[in-house]
Amino acid sequence: MAHWLMKSEPNVFGWDNLKESGIAPWDDVRNYQARNNMKAMKKGELVFFYHSNIGREIVGIMEVVQEHYPDPLDERFVLVDMACKKKLKKPVTLAEIRSDPRLKNIALIKQSRLSVMPITDQEWDIICTLSDTIHT
Repeated sequence: MAHWLMKSEPNVFGWDNLKESGIAPWDDVRNYQARNNMKAMKKGELVFFYHSNIGREIVGIMEVVQEHYPDPLDERFVLVDMACKKKLKKPVTLAEIRSDPRLKNIALIKQSRLSVMPITDQEWDIICTLSDTIHT
């Protein structure tokens, strides 16, 4: 099963917004590579929630609850419905990720502007360990 990371600005839609919503569509993605990553997501896959711009840290784990469907505002793009799974015990900052040599090839560093990206199983396990969160 694949793992992912999705970015959102916490002042626009943060972890607390998703938690309050329960389930929410991931929208406003207007990059074709990010869209293709969303199309590859399967129901039940786990996704890190990353606060971009403010905080710059992974704060929680989401679950894909509805695979991609057309974005009603622009059918060239798609939405994916996400649900809160668990908040990380300790957020993992971008600085921590950059300083860990085991994460030197993570897409968050290599493709820093991409808002939806794959995460390898090894990267997933390392980040869960850094966050003191049990792998789910």
